[in-house]
Amino acid sequence: MSDRSQLSRRRFLSNLAFASGAVATGVGGWVIPAPWANAAEAPIKVGIATDLTGPIAYAGNADANVAKMVIKEINAGGGLLGRPLELFIEDTASNESVAVGNVRKLIQRDKVDMVLGGITSSMRNAIKDPIVARGKTLYIYPQLYEGKECTPYLFCTGPTPAQQCDEFIPWLIKNGGKKFALPSANYVWPHTLNVYARKVIEANGGEVVFEEYYPLDQVDFSSTVNRIISNKVDVVFNTVIPPGVGPFFKQLYEAGFLKNGGRLACVYYDENTLNINQAAEIEGLASCLDYFKVLTKENPFDAKIQAAYEKDFPGNFLFAAGSAATGTYRGLKLWEAAVKEAGKVDRDSVAAALDHAKIAEGPGGPAEMVPGKRHCKMKMYTAVAKGGNYEIVGRSDGLVDPKEC
Repeated sequence: MSDRSQLSRRRFLSNLAFASGAVATGVGGWVIPAPWANAAEAPIKVGIATDLTGPIAYAGNADANVAKMVIKEINAGGGLLGRPLELFIEDTASNESVAVGNVRKLIQRDKVDMVLGGITSSMRNAIKDPIVARGKTLYIYPQLYEGKECTPYLFCTGPTPAQQCDEFIPWLIKNGGKKFALPSANYVWPHTLNVYARKVIEANGGEVVFEEYYPLDQVDFSSTVNRIISNKVDVVFNTVIPPGVGPFFKQLYEAGFLKNGGRLACVYYDENTLNINQAAEIEGLASCLDYFKVLTKENPFDAKIQAAYEKDFPGNFLFAAGSAATGTYRGLKLWEAAVKEAGKVDRDSVAAALDHAKIAEGPGGPAEMVPGKRHCKMKMYTAVAKGGNYEIVGRSDGLVDPKEC
């Protein structure tokens, strides 16, 4: 994990792959120019704001790569409305104060037609006003999150608590037990998600033995582990995040939690995070997301986009759901559909079309916005870590309603 945490702008630039013509536009900024000139119409400008550096740079670089892949595909098909797309990327650096300044560049200097990005909820809350209120620009947030974001002109394309908990928690009770612990990082996502999770746990006959919150940089969890073991907790529903999550899971393993039949659960755990711990330390960990790489074995479209990504961007920045890569893909394709329907790129016209936009294919399956709600229906999958890989053990019957706004 430490190697990923230290990813540099030089590493990002070397990973541009197809976009060898990327131009630096200041600290943390890059532009990939439109691939052809159109004298009649200027390029449509797409802004990406994500963590190219900082503790979750492994996720932000993957999101930037997905944006490059999708924009490349759209331009190869003739662009949108006969116009090429130009991609502007700014580093939010896992730092809200840095992010606000860089996002303002996208709005004020580059005059982008929309912004997609942000990973943590604290980041979304920091940059949404500069984009939507003061910047009068459309904003798409691609990450799984705690819900309750109902700001006009802000569209969410990642899973919500209802999509991640309503079927997952009953599965955990059946395949883990009724006694839950909720160890958590101390910021908005865990606090709000846990309110929803607790309701679902208790509605299904389970109980929350304890719920605790820790500083984001905490790495010693000995007292928490002792409480879990002494209270004979069945399921650890974890929302501790890097850098603490790796030491926490290791300490649980060493205390015999898994050996004694305990079940780990973490709704942001994807293929990226499987590598934080040794496979044995998280054996049996369950997650619920909109996509897992194992789906490529059964879904030709998933296999196609996974292969395209790995061809353009080999290395450690994985195409995975927990890091918002799938929400980035979904968001850009829904936006593309909205622009085509609107026939123009002004915010009001695109937002009106995006309100009911649909795509027939995407990571994990089709997706559609819920009219009037600015959130996305999608398929959901429950998977379990076995030997360092995921196996699908459950899936939704159809598109799951986000139950937001």
